[in-house]
Amino acid sequence: MMHQADHPPQPSSQPMDDPRFERFAAKMQAAGVPPLAIRIFHFYYQQLLAGATGYISQDEAAPVDTLPDYTDLGDRQAEIGQKALERAVVLKLNGGLGTSMGMDGPKCLLPVKGELTFLDIIVKQVLHLRKQTGVRLPLVLMNSFNTVEETREALQRYPELEQDIPLDFLQHKLPKIWKESLLPAEWPADPEKEWCPPGHGNIYVALLTSGMLEKMLDAGYEYAFVSNSDNLGAVLDTRILGHFVEQRLPFLMEVAYRTAADVKGGHLARRPDGRLILREISQCPPEEQAAFQDIERYRYFNTNNLWIHLPTLREVLQRHDDMLQLPLIRNEKPVDPTDLDSPRVYQLETAMGSAIALFEGAEALRVPRSRFIPVKKTNDLLVLWSDVYELTDGYLLRLTPDRPPEAARRPPLVFLDDRYYMLIADLQERFPHGAPSMRRCLELRVDGNIYFGRDVVVEGKVHLKHEGSEPLHIADGTVLGPETTPFAPSL
Repeated sequence: MMHQADHPPQPSSQPMDDPRFERFAAKMQAAGVPPLAIRIFHFYYQQLLAGATGYISQDEAAPVDTLPDYTDLGDRQAEIGQKALERAVVLKLNGGLGTSMGMDGPKCLLPVKGELTFLDIIVKQVLHLRKQTGVRLPLVLMNSFNTVEETREALQRYPELEQDIPLDFLQHKLPKIWKESLLPAEWPADPEKEWCPPGHGNIYVALLTSGMLEKMLDAGYEYAFVSNSDNLGAVLDTRILGHFVEQRLPFLMEVAYRTAADVKGGHLARRPDGRLILREISQCPPEEQAAFQDIERYRYFNTNNLWIHLPTLREVLQRHDDMLQLPLIRNEKPVDPTDLDSPRVYQLETAMGSAIALFEGAEALRVPRSRFIPVKKTNDLLVLWSDVYELTDGYLLRLTPDRPPEAARRPPLVFLDDRYYMLIADLQERFPHGAPSMRRCLELRVDGNIYFGRDVVVEGKVHLKHEGSEPLHIADGTVLGPETTPFAPSL
């Protein structure tokens, strides 16, 4: 049978009238959270009360060795993908605020190449593909309650993006939970901080409750390419689409080789029954952290670029009583992300990639690093600001051709001192003239309070270290290379 779906676990039989949960249910109902989302939250809350940590031990997560490779795909897959393009949708996860970098608005509206934001580049990529191929290719955003209004306003600049299905649907919001009492968090100083997104694993139920899944199916769409809005390397590729269609896959995860920069990212593993699974670092028992971060043992990380066969998704949801019961991720954070000393809460989340275990025949595909260009920290942002990447006519990010031979296929590794560069405002203050030239940089480490002048060039591996109490300034036009380290204050 094509796209055979997994048999579901039995749904939770816990009563919904649990006295402790009643306060959550009332709060969610008052906020207009759909009944299905409340039922799913109840399922995970019961796990929390039972002491669940969401840990997946290495006994349940064996390393993965061989995988199909993107480089083996060719003209046949491209031709198949081209024919299937009329039935494909580009779906971007757009719920993030970038609070870890000090942002309080949608991360997608952050300028990354000149004046172009993530959203600008994503829209231009889709419009270019439409023009190039003549297909109706829609762009759909999954917004959060934090991003929906500003993102919709920004999209008004692109009336040509009009399409036969809505441009967005809304991710649910869930109550934060006090760590000590396990009751709903209350924060009168800013009641919005009492709520959190439920992780991108919420995409499946949000597609259902918003009606977006049925709208896509009714309009004749069968294939969804899903990725993060802060990953500009995630562009619809007809060869991968062709592979997905040719192999009649229900679900495909793009993975890449892990590097030293990926040790804390979710990695691909295999269950004892042979099914592929995704394991996030928050799901790793503390005593197994070293093994989790061993990039030779667990070789592949999840790029969060996923391909989903939409009719099979509907079937899987129906088989699971609309509850996929993805593995719990129990995130502990301060109730106010801007105040690290504020009381601690739990956020109950799931990862969309973990659904790979629920689809019989789901696969992973090893892809080049160029399909993963995320911005999680200001380190990543500095690289995008620099001349390491250039935009093609189709608004694709490409590494500059004069990268050093030993790093021709990867960007430089950048490590900036969190004490001085963690927030975007701090980064802008210390790079007032923009990023230095890093075309021939292999690695840049900056320790200490250092300001960069105009037209600074970084080449090779450079480690700048300054321990003084006063800021150190690098003069305009300075060329920094391995020979300048350890850093000489006279420069």
